[in-house]
Amino acid sequence: MLCLLALTAGCYSTVEGRTKVGIPFVRDKIVSRYERPVSQVFKAAKEVLAFNGTLVGENTIANTLTAKVDNSTVWVKVEEVEPGVTQVATQARTKGSGGDITLASEIDKQIALRLTTME
Repeated sequence: MLCLLALTAGCYSTVEGRTKVGIPFVRDKIVSRYERPVSQVFKAAKEVLAFNGTLVGENTIANTLTAKVDNSTVWVKVEEVEPGVTQVATQARTKGSGGDITLASEIDKQIALRLTTME
């Protein structure tokens, strides 16, 4: 019983740099890169999160977004890695703090599709 408790209890880090209590060592994050400016990718991510759920946090200094989507929490961090190249890290966790890689992947795909329709 103690081994099971030790394996399931722990902490994980969010893409915005915070530490939360939950199940560590599970895959919950997708990272993508786009040849677009940060402002355009941030806007696309914000629109996708608002469409899929409720936007609950926006940090325009750190370029991070937090949303509730289908009983899961989704974090998106947008940052410039090279001039003209923007990286998007999308992380999703279920209500029980388990990783939700399927939702993170879906949000990431929708951000990419949204960028194709933007000018």
